[in-house]
Amino acid sequence: MTSTRAEWPVSDRVEAFTTQRHGIGHSLAPFDTFNLGLRSGDDAATVERNRADLVQRFALPSAPRWLRQVHGTRVAIEPDMEEPEADAALTRTPGTVLAILTADCMPVVFASRAGDELAAAHAGWRGLAAGVLEATLDAMRTPRDGIVAWLGPAAGPQSYEIGREVHDTFVAHDPAAESAFVSTREGHWRVDLYALARQRLAVAGVTDVHGGGFDTIADASYFSHRRDQTTGRMATIAWLR
Repeated sequence: MTSTRAEWPVSDRVEAFTTQRHGIGHSLAPFDTFNLGLRSGDDAATVERNRADLVQRFALPSAPRWLRQVHGTRVAIEPDMEEPEADAALTRTPGTVLAILTADCMPVVFASRAGDELAAAHAGWRGLAAGVLEATLDAMRTPRDGIVAWLGPAAGPQSYEIGREVHDTFVAHDPAAESAFVSTREGHWRVDLYALARQRLAVAGVTDVHGGGFDTIADASYFSHRRDQTTGRMATIAWLR
């Protein structure tokens, strides 16, 4: 198995999946084997070879529109091949392939029920707190009640321990966020990124949310920066047929 496919009730025009670590690819340890991140420290030529294999192996309709991700909230509308600095992307054009790189951060894919609009966001804790999901929804033309979301593989609530900065940032924004944290020791909590995302999406008017339940830290099928420090990146890939 080389990918985790999105399971969500959307039009069959929508394709979305997250790559896994093994089963394809050429990267050597500690990036083994299907590393798709050029800025992870891996050999650039090897990553480009992996990216070429991604297009061929998964029969993508075009090369992915990669982003220069910075844990921000900018949304690239109809991104070109120039790798814009952004943490989300949106397309209404069939065949345009969106791509989000992660290794514990949460990839979120949005689609209209009709399958005529698609977006993908990179939501680590900083981006999630800053409002990247809300910014992505704001960029979409589809009314909120016509949007379906899928939460892809990310650090899970049983493994992801954080400090006071993360806890206080979310709780200051919305006291209800406290329910997503479980105290482990003084000044530390385990955090449920999926619960935080669902809360923020609900407030924004999107309640048809699927996915979650993954744990990239505990599951060696995925790259994990928290687990391994130096590692590769998965890609969450999405396009409209």
